[in-house]
Amino acid sequence: MTTSDVRKLQTVDAQTLKQLLEQQTVTLIDVREPSEYAGEHIPGARLVSLSQFDPRKVPQDADTQVVIYCRSGSRSTMAAQKLFDAGFSKVTHLHGGLTAWKAANYPTRINQNAPISLMRQVQIVAGSLVFSGTLLGAFVSPWFLILSGFVGAGLMFAGITDTCMLGMLLAKLPYNQRSSV
Repeated sequence: MTTSDVRKLQTVDAQTLKQLLEQQTVTLIDVREPSEYAGEHIPGARLVSLSQFDPRKVPQDADTQVVIYCRSGSRSTMAAQKLFDAGFSKVTHLHGGLTAWKAANYPTRINQNAPISLMRQVQIVAGSLVFSGTLLGAFVSPWFLILSGFVGAGLMFAGITDTCMLGMLLAKLPYNQRSSV
């Protein structure tokens, strides 16, 4: 068996994950940011956020299977690569992430007092910058329109690469670092 055969990312659907959780044969790791985890997560999941990912925080137990998840599956794929690089031979992620789990009508733990989601924070900040740049460009100086163009370009980049620099910056704010539920 070659290294590439051993280091293949496995996928699991929501129904299978639910069965594994009920059988207590899985260690479930949420790789989203602390504020996202605080707002809503799958019961029994442990937080090891991708932005500060440390493979040593993910237990390697012969009796349980490590399953990682994020909102949609993109970040869990990146986290899986970090686990492979750290020596994990088998990593599984939830296909479709938390979105698929919720679509299957499985329970989540929700904290109404958690900060608003990072996506909403990005939308508020980006919208405010575009609106301000447009107003300042119309009434003060056309040079302020560069601000709106810069934010628009950043949003396009985020959509194309699935990497939002503004979101990463907002995730570092103190109120977004709380993960207690």
